[in-house]
Amino acid sequence: MRWVSMMVFITRCWKSVGIDLMRGFWRIPAVWLLGLSCAWAQSSVLDLTELKVTRQDSVLALSAQLKLELGPVLEDALTKGLALHFVAEAEVMRDRWYWTDRKLATVNRYYRLAFQPLTRRWRLNVSSEPISGAALAGSISQNFETLSDALGVIRRQSGWRLADVADLNPEGRQYISYAFKLDVSQLPRPFQIAAGNQADWNLQVSRSLRIGKELVR
Repeated sequence: MRWVSMMVFITRCWKSVGIDLMRGFWRIPAVWLLGLSCAWAQSSVLDLTELKVTRQDSVLALSAQLKLELGPVLEDALTKGLALHFVAEAEVMRDRWYWTDRKLATVNRYYRLAFQPLTRRWRLNVSSEPISGAALAGSISQNFETLSDALGVIRRQSGWRLADVADLNPEGRQYISYAFKLDVSQLPRPFQIAAGNQADWNLQVSRSLRIGKELVR
């Protein structure tokens, strides 16, 4: 009888501890949970594998190729209803030895990636303006069967019209400054705080490319 009583006591104690742990789990701030999930999950990958400028008639055009893979942390956030925003920016700059370099032109692309649980498909919105609220309706929208297919559109950026050749100085020194990043400013506030020190949420890459004079003559 004593052994049975002890077993009942221990079982009840563990049930109580389990309930307390579960209650405590739901009290853990979202930033802690995000940090814990990042600790054991495979990290996301972002790299710029190609960047080039070509001349198409009287216009300079940009092409870029990214290596972009989302780790389990970001993919899990997507499947739970969180949309991810990416921004690509290219600037045409001219060297100035006597002052800061002069900006001649800027081109932006905004991407919003989301998962649709009802259809089990991925939706990608692309726009030249930030995508939020009413701006979502004015963007180009595509649906994909897989996440890889949706990311493929983001990875391949081609034919961006940068600037008219007539606006460039054939004798000047000019270059392209390109940057791509995951825009955490579009996340809900708790995730913005959590993303600050987490590698998976700190995805960004940048590079500069000199414009050859043969392209602007």
